[in-house]
Amino acid sequence: MTEITAPKSPVTSAEFADEIREQLKYSQGVTAEQATAADVYVAAAKAVRNHLADAWFTTQADTVNGNTKAVGYLSAEFLMGKQLENALLNAGLTEQFDEAVKSLGFQPKDIVDAEYEPGLGNGGLGRLAACFIDSLASLGVPAFGYGIQYKYGIFKQKFDEDGKQVETPDYWLNNEEPWGHIDYNRDQKVSFGGEVVEEDGKKVWKPAWSVRAVPVDYLVPGYKSQRVNTLRLWTAKSYDEFDLLAFNKSEYMDAVKPQVKAENISKILYPEDSTKVGKELRLEQQYFFVSASLHDAIRVFYPGQDKPDLTTFPNKITFQLNDTHPVIGIPELMRILIDEYGYDWDTAWGVTQKTFNYTCHTLLPEALEVWPASLIGELLPRHLEIIEKINEQFEAELKAKGVDEATAKDMAIYTGDSVRMAYLATYGGSHVNGVAELHSQLLKDVTLKNFSDAYPDKFTNVTNGVTPRRFVKLANPGLSDLITEGLGTDKWVSDLEMLEGLVPLAQDDEFVKKFAAVKAANKHAFVGFAKDHYGLDIDENTMFNTMVKRLHEYKRQSLKILAVISKYAAIKNGTVSADDILPRTVFFGAKAAPGYYLAKMTIQLINNVSKVVNNDPDVKGKLAVHMLPNYNIEMAQNLIPATELDEQISQAGKEASGTGNMKFALNGALTVGTLDGANVEIRERVGAENFFLFGMTVEEVDKLYADGYNPAKYYEADPRLKQAIDLVAGGTFSNGDRNAYAPLVSDWLTKDWFMTLADFSAYADIQAEIEKLYRDPLEWNRKAVLNVANSGFFSSDRSIEDYLERIWHTGPLA
Repeated sequence: MTEITAPKSPVTSAEFADEIREQLKYSQGVTAEQATAADVYVAAAKAVRNHLADAWFTTQADTVNGNTKAVGYLSAEFLMGKQLENALLNAGLTEQFDEAVKSLGFQPKDIVDAEYEPGLGNGGLGRLAACFIDSLASLGVPAFGYGIQYKYGIFKQKFDEDGKQVETPDYWLNNEEPWGHIDYNRDQKVSFGGEVVEEDGKKVWKPAWSVRAVPVDYLVPGYKSQRVNTLRLWTAKSYDEFDLLAFNKSEYMDAVKPQVKAENISKILYPEDSTKVGKELRLEQQYFFVSASLHDAIRVFYPGQDKPDLTTFPNKITFQLNDTHPVIGIPELMRILIDEYGYDWDTAWGVTQKTFNYTCHTLLPEALEVWPASLIGELLPRHLEIIEKINEQFEAELKAKGVDEATAKDMAIYTGDSVRMAYLATYGGSHVNGVAELHSQLLKDVTLKNFSDAYPDKFTNVTNGVTPRRFVKLANPGLSDLITEGLGTDKWVSDLEMLEGLVPLAQDDEFVKKFAAVKAANKHAFVGFAKDHYGLDIDENTMFNTMVKRLHEYKRQSLKILAVISKYAAIKNGTVSADDILPRTVFFGAKAAPGYYLAKMTIQLINNVSKVVNNDPDVKGKLAVHMLPNYNIEMAQNLIPATELDEQISQAGKEASGTGNMKFALNGALTVGTLDGANVEIRERVGAENFFLFGMTVEEVDKLYADGYNPAKYYEADPRLKQAIDLVAGGTFSNGDRNAYAPLVSDWLTKDWFMTLADFSAYADIQAEIEKLYRDPLEWNRKAVLNVANSGFFSSDRSIEDYLERIWHTGPLA
């Protein structure tokens, strides 16, 4: 672990208060007496940004002029969360801020709460990217995060009176956004469409239309590293924003068509792509940000050079492709090198292959992007030609390796009809990594087996991690203080494996009781948060049981809600005695993709189970269910520290890694889960006796698929499951409407691809073990302490150090 020293305090509290006053007067146009909390937030943010600026400029200069290779992290998502508290912590200004705003007549919490969280990610993929760029800066590694500044983000989730998800625009840029600096002088031109012609024996792409990619720079301060990296998000602008002639003819829509067409590219994250137009927009987005980013990197590392030696490009920067979204960057760099700088094919290919690496985040075939060749040919005709030639070269290489014709056909990057982006990324880069040990092994053994057989040296593993700054230090100050007290130092914040020093304290009853008191305080705080934000009345004297993650069938929110329904039925019919009932509050949080019918129906079911259960006097104080709307980082930072039992119940072999499981363990929740993703490694590290394991293994799942899976057999075999599904089918949670959930019930009983029903009995059975332990608070919290103590491995700092060693082969700036 790199040694990190704290910088000297940059200002006193009084000086920082003066800086906020200056920003209020000259940026906000108000005095401190006139200011609102929102005014003070913007002023404080600008003051913090000013403190970071010198370190940012120094880091940029050292990045360009030094001998350390930089990292370019290409990602369609960066789920950053609110920035003020994190920037204050990493800059060493938290105490000064607290005292300064108090001197101005405000409470720090009110200022922090005035910040609006940007929705620039959908879930784990985007949050991982945010954790990684935090760790890169904290370790002093020069890096650029490259993505898109979506005007409306993913979407803001609401629920209608029937419990259905309603997607609304997330107007996160409606008010002043003080963190991003728009730099119109460093824009890039990105083109689409048109045709490829031959001129003087060379291929020339003549695009039909172009957009202006304007960078918006966000400062990424490292924790006590005195380094500040850059998150550069691109926003799309038109070169021909306004047709005055059309406007003067009262053709108002025609007057702004070019502007609308361009700006649609950076409007929302993941436009619904069930239509051709939606697919076009997605591909436009992907090409837009990678093309702008590659050109930007050339500008940064070869300033003022008309004919730079781009054979040195892989020595300047290495690009990590975060999933398949940026993979169009491979043919784009080839095009840049050949068409714009005149390199021959072999030289360009050598540079390109050394420049890129690919992180595969999934084992699900539908998530490994495959583009229609016709669409690429229409939008990016030169790139399709390059992809065809890459595929020809690939086929020749496989033949030389002795790969048989049928296998080579299965491995084709370009099939004539489509382009397989994961295959292009695997062949076109230096390394491929999975994100947990099990996932990486399954990539090699199943998903990309042929590639692993042909190119075994390309494949490696980097288990994901989370930043302890945001998800322990900021999210859980009570636990952070207790950890520091227990270890006698706060250096664990930048060296998380120091948490192992807490292991002996798990046997110290007084320490465990202090730990329990912290958890109780966090539960109390969340009760207030939920009341303020959602109007909910929550009983803090119940077990807090949480399942928060993206809504997908393989993650099996259905398994959890069926178990809740089963428990509800048992309480109602007296199957379980009053003395045996463990009071429990179950929290769900999840967004479903707008076009994902069954996922949205599952959300509706959860909401309506909540409505029935929470209004039934027979179960009051015994069971409550809440589907919290618009799950985001703010909610996570409040709910995770309060959670006692975490649900990681995906079907074995389907979750790549997960990072929520890491956040919960680090915050002292016990996990009930399958042997899937990083659950495997968490269980190994925290101890099998401190993890509630249930369900089939990957091998058992595969065998059941092979033997022929009949979900109805499990429905008939377990009366608890049968009763739960019958209640759903019978209209108990739909005002008597037996058809409301018919598609969901039919899927469970006839398909159930992710085997919710097969694992139900094991899941329901383990609840008795969970409840028995929970009734012994000292032992429960002893195990919770051991979860914290043994989860230090799951720091994103460790993940980045693995990338540095195994893939990027670079390190911190001197």
